Amino acid sequence: MEHAIDAVIEIFTWVGIGAGLLLGLLALILKLADGTWLTARAVVEHGDVSTVVRWFDEDGGVNGAVLTHEQAHQIGDRDMADIFYRRGRANRMRLTHGSPAVRAVALLAGGLLALGLIAMIVSWVLLFVRG
Repeated sequence: MEHAIDAVIEIFTWVGIGAGLLLGLLALILKLADGTWLTARAVVEHGDVSTVVRWFDEDGGVNGAVLTHEQAHQIGDRDMADIFYRRGRANRMRLTHGSPAVRAVALLAGGLLALGLIAMIVSWVLLFVRG
């Protein structure tokens, strides 16, 4: 029975640390690929069919984007909203500063690393308890 427990703990250690490091690297690559997002104050135009936001970028250009149903629901009936737009790309915006995909991968990486470290500590404790 002790050998089975040791094997399971060893698997959790290597899988947790290995997958956590790989997903951490993937989160870093996704963060770099996501680019730079700047904040802006946008004017919201409520239409019959869709909701459009318009804003000025850092170069003084006028940009606009049609909101998804979820984004329109989040903004509600407001006439102005704080948005984040992509530097160097016209008409790209979102309502959150960070990417939800990057955040999800980073949290998964952190959870797997924590699992691996906890399994490693349990392995060390069992090693010293058994003498």
